[in-house]
Amino acid sequence: MRYPNEDPELLALVHRYVRPNRRYLKLGGPLTRMTEPERTKFTRELGEAAGDITPRELTILLEGTWRERKTAAWLIAVARRTEFRERLGEMLLASEVCFAGSAYCVTFATFATPADADLLAAYLDRYLRRPDLYYDQPTAMGALLHLDAKLRADQAARFLTADGLWHQWIDGPPRKEHHGTPDSYRENISQLCVFADESAEHRLERNR
Repeated sequence: MRYPNEDPELLALVHRYVRPNRRYLKLGGPLTRMTEPERTKFTRELGEAAGDITPRELTILLEGTWRERKTAAWLIAVARRTEFRERLGEMLLASEVCFAGSAYCVTFATFATPADADLLAAYLDRYLRRPDLYYDQPTAMGALLHLDAKLRADQAARFLTADGLWHQWIDGPPRKEHHGTPDSYRENISQLCVFADESAEHRLERNR
């Protein structure tokens, strides 16, 4: 893992893409609480950044800490850089750092192909078997349900049966931490995908 305070190349990218207006903290749930003017400004700037950043720069950010990885995943989603799909899938399964995994799930939901659904299902297959871990299971479930609706598929069903892995997981030790339902997680992902789509539109408008 690369650290900005030890890596001038990474630090320069952090200053350009991660820290402006504390972007890395706003990506995710805080987006849904923005006012309309804040939302327009934020999605425009995010779209511009996604248009500016190069594949090499994204690769460098993905080698950083959770702040860099989270931001990179969103920029990948907005720019629709599907060439990073497998890399993000590997990083989601590895779960090396906190906070970034949810951003990977948003990226897969934005790409919206069966390959992305497969990556989410693989994650759930592994981590719903770990009731001792509260990682990105809710976000991954929400993203998979979102993709099931878009793709007219039913990959999430096997996890959600009465004796399925989802219920085994929520009945485990981290039970007190659960605050939503699969449908509420799906709705949250759908809202975040709208933000990614709006940012993508700003990117396209800028290039016209």
